[in-house]
Amino acid sequence: MGKRHPNLPAWQWRAYPNNHQHPTNLVLHLIAVPLFIVAFLLIVTGVFGLNLANFAIGVIGVIAALGLQRHGHTLELQASEPFSDRKDAVSRLLVEQFLTFPRFSLSGGWWRAWRERHRRH
Repeated sequence: MGKRHPNLPAWQWRAYPNNHQHPTNLVLHLIAVPLFIVAFLLIVTGVFGLNLANFAIGVIGVIAALGLQRHGHTLELQASEPFSDRKDAVSRLLVEQFLTFPRFSLSGGWWRAWRERHRRH
């Protein structure tokens, strides 16, 4: 069944600052996470409104957002834990997009990482 994290938000939050330190990754996440959220909402409105254009644009946006974040993560000195299976990937990605990164940003974690960027890279 794959790796399980009984409290995924808490587990992800503990590791998050260590995997989000590279300045390029920080900027890419600042762009990609809002893109993901808007694209996800376009998919939902496309499905429920039977609007193929919204759905298609949403899918393209989600793919672009995840591609940007994937590239950003390749720049980090400490890699994220690999996904164990599809369910693990989907749950971790959704929690990161809708909970962990917004929390990281609003709590000042993003800004702290940005201020420290010259000391690490």
